[in-house]
Amino acid sequence: MYRIVLACDGVPPSAGAEAAVDITNEFVEHRPWWNNARCTWDGTRLVLQADSENDSSGPALTDEFSDALSACVAELFDGEITLESIVEVPPAAP
Repeated sequence: MYRIVLACDGVPPSAGAEAAVDITNEFVEHRPWWNNARCTWDGTRLVLQADSENDSSGPALTDEFSDALSACVAELFDGEITLESIVEVPPAAP
């Protein structure tokens, strides 16, 4: 299992906190193949963390984060998604 952390800068501050909640809900409700998905707003950027059994280098999560940003942030902005980290984590015990 891989724990992937992505960040998106340039999000308007007025939209950040609400977008974090909306993106978390989007992943939990509509993208259940991502485990432990959570998006947070740190005051300047959105940070998405999710676990995957298949996305060992992050491109699938990056694509889905981009889609969720488009759906959840109404204001236009010029931001960039960056890969912050990928860590291999052991599977949860049964």
